[in-house]
Amino acid sequence: MSLSSKLDELEELTSNAKQIQDDVLEEILKVNTNTEYLRRFLGGRSDKEFFKKNVPVVSYEDVRPYIERVAKGEPSDVISGEPITHFLISIERVAKGEPSDVISGEPITHFLISSGTSGGKQKIFPVNKKYFENFAFICALRSSILSKHIDGVEGGKVLTFLNIGLLSTTPSGLPIASAVTSFLMSDIDGFKKRDSVSVTLGGPNLELADLIEHACSQKSWEGIITRLWPNVKSIQSIVTGQMSQYIPILEFYSNKLPLISMTYASSEAVFGLNLNPLCKPQDVSYTFIPSMSYFEFLPVDARDNDEIVDLVNVKLGCFYEVLVTNHFGLYRYRMGDILQVNGFYNAAPQFKFIRRRNIVLSIQVEATTEEDVLLALNNARLVLESSGLMLMGFTCYSDVSSVPGHYVLYWELRTKNFNGIVKLDNKVMVECCYVVEESFDDSYKRFRSRYGSIGALEIRVVQQGTFDSIMEYFISAGASPSQYKTPLSVNSPEVLAILEDRVLARFFSDKSPPFLGEGSKDGSQEAANQRQSN
Repeated sequence: MSLSSKLDELEELTSNAKQIQDDVLEEILKVNTNTEYLRRFLGGRSDKEFFKKNVPVVSYEDVRPYIERVAKGEPSDVISGEPITHFLISIERVAKGEPSDVISGEPITHFLISSGTSGGKQKIFPVNKKYFENFAFICALRSSILSKHIDGVEGGKVLTFLNIGLLSTTPSGLPIASAVTSFLMSDIDGFKKRDSVSVTLGGPNLELADLIEHACSQKSWEGIITRLWPNVKSIQSIVTGQMSQYIPILEFYSNKLPLISMTYASSEAVFGLNLNPLCKPQDVSYTFIPSMSYFEFLPVDARDNDEIVDLVNVKLGCFYEVLVTNHFGLYRYRMGDILQVNGFYNAAPQFKFIRRRNIVLSIQVEATTEEDVLLALNNARLVLESSGLMLMGFTCYSDVSSVPGHYVLYWELRTKNFNGIVKLDNKVMVECCYVVEESFDDSYKRFRSRYGSIGALEIRVVQQGTFDSIMEYFISAGASPSQYKTPLSVNSPEVLAILEDRVLARFFSDKSPPFLGEGSKDGSQEAANQRQSN
């Protein structure tokens, strides 16, 4: 399909978002209303308002027993051991020729597995061919958008690094793998790997090998990407959420090439695209494509489900948790992603990823979120860089083994020079501790500074390679290399043991951050401005 026709399709989809969303839900309910799961709430009805009134909002633990039954090969509630009334209903449905599958009226063909590094446990999600069709459509649309914004990209080459894991199977014999592995090994995917690359690259090239060796043997690898590929136009990578911590590293290696974060997708659903790919990483937002799944939005801090709104009814500037109803067995499923509406493209809203719903750190009743930690980290990074150091990896946890408890950050550092020796300046590291604390909100500062019930923040510097060891631990436990994300916070005894075994030095904040009083959400920014002016 041509560039213009794909972009025309984007215009049609986003202009008719409400009707398309209604059509998607109607299609989902038509196929799935007689599944065991939905029949409990709908009794065979399939209208939108009845669905919104009666089907509950759920998390993974609510639907896990159903998913596991499908993975084991149970096709219907006839064999599920339900009470006799459900058994009789099932007999009637089978006699009438009605489908009675557990969660999906159409066959499940694959299971996608999450990395397990965000929430601490791996999850599996049922999908069918529709998921891969959606993913292929988004990939094609993504290419059209990039071609519109970057001259010559459609005639150039793309170097993509993908970690493909081995396929395993569920007890019922269905394939189970990460989303990337499943997509690349599906019939939908249009390319297969090593032979095609070999044909493109040709045979050995000794002259080119010498040039690469020379480039890599320089004192610093700053700008190494542009030295190896002088015609490179951009880098595509996820740079939102907890992955934003790697933006400075990517900029260091790439001479600040445009960092493009194009797609918002997960094992549960494909959501949307960044229609302004050349924007700054901190300004990335994703336009939801209404044909992918049925989307609803729960306002952050909402007290009841009556406040849930449809895709086209979200309000500019407001924060929501996205709910997904898809074609393969998830209904009003809480994703755990907190998004902010920051614009509209035609009738389709655009969302900025803010954080995961989980609280990352807490000692008392303060709630330090993923967003809080990443903001504090970026502020401290400025202090680090002034001393020639780079933060290569980090994680944190709430240490309550002593009183008062305190926050601990594990940092892996290296110099900007490739083989430089990391020299830790006590003054610099203590200042980093303070800047992190100063960046937190007044809830933290109240307990830290006024009441003394949170102790001084601690940074523990670990050996180089520590976070590679943590990645290897998770992969050995079943995590997919292509989906791995360093956990933002840890509570696993095994991971903490890896970290503690590699601690080189410990530093503590030497003063309490200023507490500016009740209700001052901008207190951290005011304090930072005051420190800068001094």
